[in-house]
Amino acid sequence: MSATVSLQQLTDQLEQLEAQAAADIAAASSASELEDLRVGLLGKKGRLSGVLGAMGKLPGDERPLVGQRANVLKDQVQGLLSERLNAVKAAAMSERIAEETLDVTMPASYTPVGRRHPLISTIEEIVDIFSGLGYRVEEGPEIESDFYNFTALNIPPHHPARDMQDTFYLSERELLRTHTSPVQIRHLENNAPPVRIVAPGRVYRRDAVDATHSPVFHQVEVLAIDEGLDFSHLRGTVTSFLQQFFGDLPVRFRASYFPFTEPSAEVDVQWRGRWLEVMGCGMVDPAVLEGMGIDPERYSGFAAGLGVERFCMVRHGIDDIRRLFTSDLRFLEQF
Repeated sequence: MSATVSLQQLTDQLEQLEAQAAADIAAASSASELEDLRVGLLGKKGRLSGVLGAMGKLPGDERPLVGQRANVLKDQVQGLLSERLNAVKAAAMSERIAEETLDVTMPASYTPVGRRHPLISTIEEIVDIFSGLGYRVEEGPEIESDFYNFTALNIPPHHPARDMQDTFYLSERELLRTHTSPVQIRHLENNAPPVRIVAPGRVYRRDAVDATHSPVFHQVEVLAIDEGLDFSHLRGTVTSFLQQFFGDLPVRFRASYFPFTEPSAEVDVQWRGRWLEVMGCGMVDPAVLEGMGIDPERYSGFAAGLGVERFCMVRHGIDDIRRLFTSDLRFLEQF
């Protein structure tokens, strides 16, 4: 720019800038291009700032005329930039919508829906019932010692339950637990009465595989120890549980024998017109309490145990336990 500047020169420059800005803004096709134009036109070092910088060479009475014209131009450029930006965004959205349009007449992609395995659902329902009765869930290791699996439960070395035909021995002292009762012993080692626990878990026995037996199955056992507990508390707890699970059905108790409870009983429910054995129970043998350092003169307790597979098969009308351990989707999709 020359050393002297006239009002007409600056006015012409502003008009040229206005025309060029309108053309450049109209030609812009992206938000980034529009931002570059904004900086080039209106930024501190932009073209409009260059024109305004020359106003200082005008006479004092002419400067306001150029300033007013420059402000009008600035507002016009900002308006054009805003309008074009909105148009560019709308075009981009329309293009994206067109690309992502779904053909609702096309066949849908099949996505299989997962379901809870009937055994898992049965365990959860059983545990939920006992939790509602005030029992806390406890778990323990599946590889157990002879002490926890047998000795602490009043099962002497000569007892038939120790027979190699029944138990999977890993070594002279280690085995795969044959029931979840060891969880009760482990809990009593670290917790003084009163105790109310429910112990679900997988157990192992040397059973031949057939429609009603499996070498791997699941149990849930409960234990309650407190002052003043007797068989009426056991009977009430078991009856309440069974009627919540099976419905308001008749329940009966038959005298039986277990090495770690005395007296002991088998429990039946009248299911579909016939008596069906579902679980065993009894009062904790005083010898077991003494072995855990609990005074049997002050405390008493009861225990009960059940096979989850049997409950599951009865509930769902399953005729073969082996179906529960296959991955046949035709079977599993029914639940």
